[in-house]
Amino acid sequence: MLKRYWKFGAVALGAALGFAYYKFIGCSSGTCPITSNPWISTSYGALVGLVLVWNSKPKKTEQQAKE
Repeated sequence: MLKRYWKFGAVALGAALGFAYYKFIGCSSGTCPITSNPWISTSYGALVGLVLVWNSKPKKTEQQAKE
């Protein structure tokens, strides 16, 4: 159960970092396809957060390894 919340937290953190990238570094001329729109940069950040935790598996304990 905690694992699921950790993944949601990683996606939320990625989204927050994507928005922060737009806000503080983004493209002011509007020609950059990702950083000129806050929705797109936030979505990309959330996607990166999801990709980073997508395939993370919990470590097996000794008891689970014996079974």
